[in-house]
Amino acid sequence: MSLDGPLVSRIPGRLRRHAAWFPHSVVGAAAVFTVLLAFMTGDTSGNEIFFALSGLLPAAAVAMTLLRPVGAWWISIGSAPLVGLLDRFGYEGPWGPAAFFGHIVVMTVVAVRTRPRTAAWMWAGTAAYGFLVSVVTSEYYMGGSDTPEMLFFSALALLVTTVMHVRREAQAEVSVQRRVTAVERDRRTLLEERTNIARELHDVVAHHMSVVAIQAEAAPYRVENPPPELEQAFVTIRENAVAALTELRRVLGVVRAEDYEAPDAPQPTLADLGRLLENVREAGLTVEQAVTGAVRELPQGVELSAYRIVQEALSNALRHAPGSTARVEVSYVLGGLGLRVVNGPPTGLVKPSPGAGHGITGMRERIAMLSGEMTAGATADGGYEVAAFVPVAAPRPSEDPAPHATEGTVGTEGPA
Repeated sequence: MSLDGPLVSRIPGRLRRHAAWFPHSVVGAAAVFTVLLAFMTGDTSGNEIFFALSGLLPAAAVAMTLLRPVGAWWISIGSAPLVGLLDRFGYEGPWGPAAFFGHIVVMTVVAVRTRPRTAAWMWAGTAAYGFLVSVVTSEYYMGGSDTPEMLFFSALALLVTTVMHVRREAQAEVSVQRRVTAVERDRRTLLEERTNIARELHDVVAHHMSVVAIQAEAAPYRVENPPPELEQAFVTIRENAVAALTELRRVLGVVRAEDYEAPDAPQPTLADLGRLLENVREAGLTVEQAVTGAVRELPQGVELSAYRIVQEALSNALRHAPGSTARVEVSYVLGGLGLRVVNGPPTGLVKPSPGAGHGITGMRERIAMLSGEMTAGATADGGYEVAAFVPVAAPRPSEDPAPHATEGTVGTEGPA
């Protein structure tokens, strides 16, 4: 018996461990009741052994269903003639009360433990036996034949059992299909997010490769009387850069969807966070921003990924926590860039709207691409927090760092 059902899961822990034996107890109680039924319904004066056997034989078949269910049915149907002879005093045949009850219990338990096809041939075998005995011994039983009653009640019990079987198998199949669908959906989501990231980074990579090609072409003219080897080296660099750009465009054409439109503006960076926060505030989310550390220019891939992470985190806050407040923290440290977006629980009358569930996957893919770390989860007050760190190599001493920003909050809380 499964211990994770809706009823068993509500039983206290100590009793739940013994709940698996409940079906065995029911079968055992049915076997005991079969013996008692033989004594309660028979005339035991001078015939105690007969009535004992007429109850013990069906009860033994009932108990055997726990070990050999199909064998128990054969014992039950095989012992029916003997039980009918022992229990013949004034009762209908060929079953008698104890054998009648025991045989229905046997067929029900066997049907539960086997397949619906087994229930069909058990019922057919019972019908054949009942009608055969009724025809051969029509004058033997004083009360007539109880085969019609046996077939009716056994058919009812087997029908209920078969419906339960079909329902259980359907639930198992649906559960398997759901798991397969969930796995395929996650895989498709992952591929879609990686494709989107590849499209966005195309402009970044193409820009750098174009700069390399232009500089390689112009470099020989900056040196007076360059040696032929140097000129050939720059020509090779330019040819490789142009070839890389061509291959990059070809690959992007493969991953580009039919309805994909190339952006007509440069990819966003952390410098564009102000406009993003203004748009979010206009949508109804109270947001404040804090920037700490020495603000410096980061690689374009890092800037783009950081912007997208903040954008997705705020979009999730708008969908799942309408009316809440959010805080965006950007930390420039020596070893990289830290991001933290946290929002409070939803407030107001607006109900949260379900999303596609792809946002966290996309953020994790961007962080993994940059060899960073990310955590996302609920906060103690019912809100949600996304924290990420992207390692970035420190600028070389020869490079002029960007102007330092004053530590603390540089953004202010906007109107709700």
